[in-house]
Amino acid sequence: MKKIIASAIALATVSVAALPATAATTLDTVKSRGVLVCGTNPGLAGFAMPDDKGNYTGLDVDVCRAIASAIFNDPTKVKFIPLNAKDRFTALQSGEVDVLARNTTWTQSRQSELGLMFTNVNYYDGQGFMVRKKLGVASALKLDGASICVQQGTTTELNLTDFFRKNNIKYSPVTFQDADQTVKAYDSGRCDAFTTDASGLAAERVKLVNPSEHIILPEIISKEPLGPAVRKGDDQWFDIVQWTGFAMLDAEEAGVTQANVDAMLKSDDPGIKRLLGTEGKFGQTMGLTNDWAYRIIKNVGNYGESFERNVGEGSPLKLARGLNQLWTKGGIQYAPPVR
Repeated sequence: MKKIIASAIALATVSVAALPATAATTLDTVKSRGVLVCGTNPGLAGFAMPDDKGNYTGLDVDVCRAIASAIFNDPTKVKFIPLNAKDRFTALQSGEVDVLARNTTWTQSRQSELGLMFTNVNYYDGQGFMVRKKLGVASALKLDGASICVQQGTTTELNLTDFFRKNNIKYSPVTFQDADQTVKAYDSGRCDAFTTDASGLAAERVKLVNPSEHIILPEIISKEPLGPAVRKGDDQWFDIVQWTGFAMLDAEEAGVTQANVDAMLKSDDPGIKRLLGTEGKFGQTMGLTNDWAYRIIKNVGNYGESFERNVGEGSPLKLARGLNQLWTKGGIQYAPPVR
């Protein structure tokens, strides 16, 4: 009996000794560093685009600025790392970036095989096609035998194959490693058509030599829920990134804007009081201050404001809200409440 007990103690000692020391959380690392490191697109109008001074703006950029606001109360405390489609997941897995906000489609394989977790959807999209008007094609179903420019390392490649296979149509893929190469090849006439997410088509069309000569075909051939991703294994960080997006949606639904958020601090509405931190300790449970959502709205705005200035009617892209409208207005953007 003594030998059995001794053996059990020895085994327990070895097991405990073999356990790694508790690693610092992502939030601890970000706070210690003093800046959030965000992986994003090298240049996609409306989503992530640097100006001539390297200052980024866009819908995905606002995600990162909102996270920085929640943590530091400063939307400028973000370092943006431009990533191509091929390298984006490796950069997140390796810890090179804290969060990936790069118009990335949430899929089962990406979440189950790559060690990543998608936190929410900040843009519901779908894949489409762009062609020159002079091609005389009004439907993607009429692209039989066409050459199509497509970017490697994206869900776009598989969707393209599936669409033509399902409809028994032949095509010739012309693949490129990054988005700029793909768009330039299409613009130079190397391909009959260009395919990517519909929002990307609108964004890339404005950069073509003669944008008015190109049309986006009506077919949407896939579901592309785009959103930020984090590494698995840090639930606190997942919560922070997820609820940053939810807070921006809840703020829009409640009518809390960048302009009126200070006045809303005096609101008697229980939901607004919890959202802005004047009641409860909902930030504290995530390792943040209780006014975390107030900071986001004050510095970045609500989801509708971000959408409008970056990709909506107030932007060069002029995209309709569509599915990205609030659920109360016919869309599918819906966030759980802060309570």
